[in-house]
Amino acid sequence: MEPGSGRLPGRLVVFGGTMHELSIMQSVLDQVLEKARQAGASRVHAIRLRIGVLSGVVPDALQFAFEALADGTPAQGAQLLIEDVPARFWCATCRHEFEATRMFAECPDCHRPSMELRAGREMELTSLEVD
Repeated sequence: MEPGSGRLPGRLVVFGGTMHELSIMQSVLDQVLEKARQAGASRVHAIRLRIGVLSGVVPDALQFAFEALADGTPAQGAQLLIEDVPARFWCATCRHEFEATRMFAECPDCHRPSMELRAGREMELTSLEVD
């Protein structure tokens, strides 16, 4: 432990499961910077993502990770815009889609459990603004 710091030397201290979002954002940022390079851009102004509510990704932690990882890159200062994608399930009995907030959802009409998740686990890079 470093004297007086309460930290172990050479260790990254992460709270609230942010390590997961750090690795995800590093992958996203790698893709963003590669696409910007391919387009001949020197600066990234905005990054748009679609994140499903059941993806296991915490948007605030993703924002934190982006700010930390983008520092010193062409994406530094860019906006990270995250669209939340609601969870949509299919009811085979009623033959319609419905939204729910949990992985194990039941149809609001017939109350039977749905086994078919149609949306809500996405993690997609949808667009970039570069110059």
